[in-house]
Amino acid sequence: MKYPGLESSTLEFKQSIPENDQIIKTIIGFCNRNGGKLIIGVGATGEIIGVAEEEVQKIMEHLDKGIYDASSPPIIPSIFSQRILDKTLLIIEVSSGMNKPYYRKSEGLEKGTYVRLGRSTVRATADMIEELKWQARGRSFDMMPVYHAKEEDLNKKQILEFLNSRRKSKVEKIDASILTSYELAINEHSTLYPTTGGILLFGNQPQSFFSEAIILCTQFSGIEGRKAIASIDCTGTLFEQFESAYNFVISKLSHSFTIRAPKREEELEIPPEAFREVLLNALVHRNYSISAPIKIAIYNNRIEVFSPGVFLGPLDTHNLTLGLTYIRNKVICKAFREAGYIEKLGSGFITLFESYEKKNLPLPEVIEGENFIKCILPRPSYPPAPHPAGDIVQKILAIFEVVEEVSSSDVIKALNLPRSTVIRRLAELTKKGLLEQVGQGKSTHYRKSKQK
Repeated sequence: MKYPGLESSTLEFKQSIPENDQIIKTIIGFCNRNGGKLIIGVGATGEIIGVAEEEVQKIMEHLDKGIYDASSPPIIPSIFSQRILDKTLLIIEVSSGMNKPYYRKSEGLEKGTYVRLGRSTVRATADMIEELKWQARGRSFDMMPVYHAKEEDLNKKQILEFLNSRRKSKVEKIDASILTSYELAINEHSTLYPTTGGILLFGNQPQSFFSEAIILCTQFSGIEGRKAIASIDCTGTLFEQFESAYNFVISKLSHSFTIRAPKREEELEIPPEAFREVLLNALVHRNYSISAPIKIAIYNNRIEVFSPGVFLGPLDTHNLTLGLTYIRNKVICKAFREAGYIEKLGSGFITLFESYEKKNLPLPEVIEGENFIKCILPRPSYPPAPHPAGDIVQKILAIFEVVEEVSSSDVIKALNLPRSTVIRRLAELTKKGLLEQVGQGKSTHYRKSKQK
């Protein structure tokens, strides 16, 4: 029997009781993100194994105090056992902490802060720790004042055009009350300082203050390597960067034409709305406290969009199409929404995947790294070199010599194959009776058939 649910940023399985060191790191990682459960007595693929009763009682007696004493600020977990059929599980559960960042006392703040990234617990970087501090205060980096900037560094003409493009009653003059109401500036000690969001959205020279807040677009030759054939550095305000990057990438893609009635209709090789949403997500939701640019790489068979920072909130690569929205940059998001770039919050990834599905194209891939998000958009005009079908089948079957059950995602990661290829081969093997399908939907797994 399998435990309901899959490992994620909020759920981790352990087959047996790990060392206290591992438990404390995982619990701290949960508290610094979105909370979570550590379930002991469940195998890596979700099968319920159980824990001996005497071990459960022993660990429950001292673990809560151990976590409390080892963490700062102190974490008080909920520790309990759960009986499923004749098996006993030990569950350690915590909620998202209100006093972030949490860390191990023995390692200190800089080395002992951990966060959950997907199914892994990793040591937080200095940038992550700073963001956790802002979250605890209910603030975002784009709301922070830029103390070495002046009110004159904001382009009030652009701000006026922005406001009058969306208001029925026209604004005649930009004053301090308007700047502070949109958090484009903040008043401290009788001095008006532009905020990070104000400079990035409407600064006269944004890169004078944030040199890496740019987009680097490069077109490469072939499907790998670093031989660049065209590039552009998109600078200026975030609105200007969006227009430059969008136009550059679209100009490098293939177009097809059809004649319908008296008109010639042009169609792009990928859905333009898909790239638009990926680019908007990169600009609006990236972590601007990280001194690194957004990078867009155009290869013959794909487009890669690399954005600094990880997902905020309980959003991960498994629930991108649920319409969840967690806003990292409140000032920037509000401005893009009111300027008409964003129609509905939470619809970006839905639009991305649905637009590809409508054109029957291989689906995009979204990867969350240690401190970055990478989105890969396949280009159908230049399909990748096909793998020999027999070779793929043998590699898939070889996986079952090591584990009993796998998901399609497990095969994709293990063999580095496109999702469409893996799904097709798994279906063929199931139809031939070599594999059995277990479960449905996201919980679908495959195991080797017992039939000869």
